Amino acid sequence: MVRSSHRFAAWLPALLALAAALFATAARAEAPDALGPGDSIRVTVFGNPDLTTETRLTARGSIRMPLVGDVELGGATPTEAANRIAGRLKRGQFLKDPQVTVNILQVRSRQVSVLGEVAHPGRYVLEDHARVSDALALAGGITAAGDGTVSVMAHGASGVKQIVNVAKMYRNGDAGANIELRNGDSVYVPRAPVFYIYGEVQHAGSYRLDPDLDVMQAISLGGGITPRGTERGLSIRRRMPNGGVEQIDVKPADRVRADDVIYVKESLF
Repeated sequence: MVRSSHRFAAWLPALLALAAALFATAARAEAPDALGPGDSIRVTVFGNPDLTTETRLTARGSIRMPLVGDVELGGATPTEAANRIAGRLKRGQFLKDPQVTVNILQVRSRQVSVLGEVAHPGRYVLEDHARVSDALALAGGITAAGDGTVSVMAHGASGVKQIVNVAKMYRNGDAGANIELRNGDSVYVPRAPVFYIYGEVQHAGSYRLDPDLDVMQAISLGGGITPRGTERGLSIRRRMPNGGVEQIDVKPADRVRADDVIYVKESLF
């Protein structure tokens, strides 16, 4: 028992060091203010205004500082970056006890892609704690052809796809559904589902499919039935799960599905 206690005591410092290293690594990975390529920063060295530098991190995540040259700061928080620069100044014997601060001037590294049916698809810079609604606003909003349900793909190989019903979120005031975005996330707005009307209707063509739309409401979107048409014998050409297309008879109160083709027949009398 005594021997086991001594053995555990000998390993304890190593175990504590390992735990501290793992904790520090996790903290850096999740640090919301970690520096990245394109970020603009101001480096201030107390009592040495000549060393004050305003610069932007390169694609490799480094900056060039007077006296010490290139310093890698990618992934570091401002405090870590300041300590790193101070260490370089001290090791190079340029300053005995350098006091360094690093302030972020502009964040350019945390970006999100907004794709699909938005006014201006592209990549946009994220502010702190940016959410889905912020990204959509930056992209000019969802177009008339866009669906109210959008997909959010998390960055990375293990990215998780989340569905956000934007229309329902605003209608119910559900702030929790407005998820926060991270660097590299993608927001995709699909084209809204549509249905088609042809035959004896005022305005044949394709129309946006709203939830719980029935056949009669769908026909009204097309201007209604012409004087030559009839409500009797309404039919829909519908794509089935096996990929085939079937023509089925429907009633005015039946629900319309995406890609349905509604046909209004001509009255025989």
